[in-house]
Amino acid sequence: MRFSFFAFALCTTFLAACSGSGDSSGNASAGSSTSAESSVSADTTGTCIAVSECDSYTAKPQTLTENGGTGSVTTYGSVSDPETSQGGACNYGETNIKYYAAIAVNVDAGDGKGWWQGGAACGACLSVRVKTTEGWKSAVVRITDKCPDEYCGVDLGGAPARDLMGIYAGRYEGEWKFVSCTGHPEVYGDSTSLYVKDGANAYWSLIQVRNPPDAVTAMAIYRTSDSSLTELSTATEAENFWSVPASALQDSAECEIRAEFHGEESETWSLPCSGLAVAGANYYLK
Repeated sequence: MRFSFFAFALCTTFLAACSGSGDSSGNASAGSSTSAESSVSADTTGTCIAVSECDSYTAKPQTLTENGGTGSVTTYGSVSDPETSQGGACNYGETNIKYYAAIAVNVDAGDGKGWWQGGAACGACLSVRVKTTEGWKSAVVRITDKCPDEYCGVDLGGAPARDLMGIYAGRYEGEWKFVSCTGHPEVYGDSTSLYVKDGANAYWSLIQVRNPPDAVTAMAIYRTSDSSLTELSTATEAENFWSVPASALQDSAECEIRAEFHGEESETWSLPCSGLAVAGANYYLK
């Protein structure tokens, strides 16, 4: 169900990033699998002659496209012993997500024009592909972190880096595009839920959606006690959280917490408004 108060779209949220030019059609042939055990596909059109050429791509700023980008693909995880995401700058905390990545904050040093946009990219999924000696290899990853380096495009966690780079971790030439997370179990650590930040109380609270089907573009609270509808603002205290008004936190009546995601999907949680004041609470969709 789509709610009329949501007027946001991905390009509205990622303001500077959407000003990038380019053609994302180069990603169209990148395939993916829904299997967490084998999420890699390859085609021979993107072939490096030697491994030393593949993993030593010249560092340079990324190029934004309409729905992603091209440039460097690197790794900050161990390809020999990949770990699950610890939540990164998206503030998800410890997760069971194996296929994850950081995305660039900047295009040029300090300009803030990368897709990160203050955490608005959190939870979105990317189809990432890199040139290898066997051709293009691709995997789907969830954004859980940011990469401030202006020479960063996408920085992979260990599991997808191992699949794409093997034992030769380095800087690869790559491309990436935004895709829905739905149908890719490898990017989920749990079911979709509404999480209340530690430290929440009856006067202050921040909430976020964990394991969403895509990036969250808007959130709102409908209160049955007075039939009011309040659009939430992104928090200033922490990235990838939304601020809850104190008036709602002190209301024991039923609330509907509504989230909309890029791609026009939406979800609703029904619970007492005061449940949003319970620090560390995690409410799953029914």
